[in-house]
Amino acid sequence: MNAENIIKLWHVVLQNIVPIAWTAVGAIALWIIGGWVINALKRLARGALASGKVDATLAGHLESVLGVVLRILLVIAVLGLFGGDTTSVTAILAAVGVAVGMAWSGLLSNFAAGVFLLLLRPIRVGDFIAAGGTIGTVRKVGMFVTIVDTMDKARALVGNNEIFSDNITNYTTSPYRRVDRVAQLGHGVDPQQAMAQLKGLLAQIPNVLDDPAPDVDILEFKLAGTRLAVRPYCHNDNYWQVYFDTNKAIAETSKAGAWPVPAPHQVFLQAK
Repeated sequence: MNAENIIKLWHVVLQNIVPIAWTAVGAIALWIIGGWVINALKRLARGALASGKVDATLAGHLESVLGVVLRILLVIAVLGLFGGDTTSVTAILAAVGVAVGMAWSGLLSNFAAGVFLLLLRPIRVGDFIAAGGTIGTVRKVGMFVTIVDTMDKARALVGNNEIFSDNITNYTTSPYRRVDRVAQLGHGVDPQQAMAQLKGLLAQIPNVLDDPAPDVDILEFKLAGTRLAVRPYCHNDNYWQVYFDTNKAIAETSKAGAWPVPAPHQVFLQAK
């Protein structure tokens, strides 16, 4: 190879290879520096969310979303260094986002509901709730599902949208809970005497509160006889123990008083 060819080759290298090499070096430097900046911004966001006392779960997911968005912007910037059509890339990413959003509409609705659950805090870990067709103790409020331990010792994963779009009953927010039971009296049983006996037995049930005192009163009149409302109060943790003990108290009162079996009682009048 003579000197003239070497000079021509050197010109080709200077005109083509060197710019590409410098662009590649710039892209690598941009990627490294951009990654450092993204991590710094994530740390700043984490500190701001922590100082604002934002829920730890919500803060973690917001930080992840911020990282993903910044990484996408960094990729677009790197492609721009190589002269790529960033407008087309942005349009493709937007189209992909729309397609994913349509395919995962249910998942996104659960995500949105999870954000509102974490912001509004209608339920917290440890609360005993009834929502989304499930009754139990909340173990975790995630971004997509809420984990609930049911009363039969099963673990239910309920979509956040099912909970947020349903009526939520939180039994833990009150210091006590009322147990609603009914005592059906037969004909011939004195309601006042039955109420006095039931109040005496309710006071002996463990974990029944004295304040408020148990309610025993006439609820309604049926064909089978008078129906009493039997309503003791207890802490939420003792609900089912008091519930079943109240049933036993009603049965014991009926047995001790030799109450007749409730049966519809009708009187037919003959026409004259």
